[in-house]
Amino acid sequence: MTALSRLLNGCPLLPIIQTETPQQAVDIAAALAQGGVSAVEVVLRTPKALDAISAIRSALPSVLVGAGTVLNAAQAQDCKNAGAQFLVSPASTPALLQAMIDTGLPLAPGVSTVSEMAMAHEMGLNELKFFPANLSGGTPMLNAVRSILQQVRFCPTGGISAANLTEYLSLPNVFVVGGSWLTPADLVKAGDYTAITALAAESVRLANVCLAEKSAPLRKSA
Repeated sequence: MTALSRLLNGCPLLPIIQTETPQQAVDIAAALAQGGVSAVEVVLRTPKALDAISAIRSALPSVLVGAGTVLNAAQAQDCKNAGAQFLVSPASTPALLQAMIDTGLPLAPGVSTVSEMAMAHEMGLNELKFFPANLSGGTPMLNAVRSILQQVRFCPTGGISAANLTEYLSLPNVFVVGGSWLTPADLVKAGDYTAITALAAESVRLANVCLAEKSAPLRKSA
């Protein structure tokens, strides 16, 4: 099973797409891609989510498309069949984790406690979604678990925005940040894809500056 970070290949942002129609999903993904985003997570919160995954894969082959809000084995398999390239869940149970592993797709199961992190780690999963990030302790929590779970890295989601994304990305155990700040409901409803592109471009700029600073000490030590 390929690690999600390897699939993302340095992409620092994982925006969420929640849409009512496949065409709208394609338009949102295209707007994000124009802003420099190379991966999206389509959440299973609407009836057309699976169709949206397939539509983005077909229309925008250069964009990585994952499925989020996966809650059971049937959904995990349905997402794979729809063309999802990775899976993300909001929570973790042994059965759900095993079902996601069984698809063979890269994944980031949701955790919010040290016990959940340890359970996922026991099952060989070392890239996890930290959700809801801000409500679960934010960056202090992730800092606190660094020495305990040294192999584990996180995708924080929940309360992430342009105002705090660099606080998370600067942590050594964070490899990507996710959320809906790049796809606000009001802009999606209005079809203001130019504004979504602008949001994406600014967030990508902030993320890239942060990652450059993050890697600077590593280059100096080498």
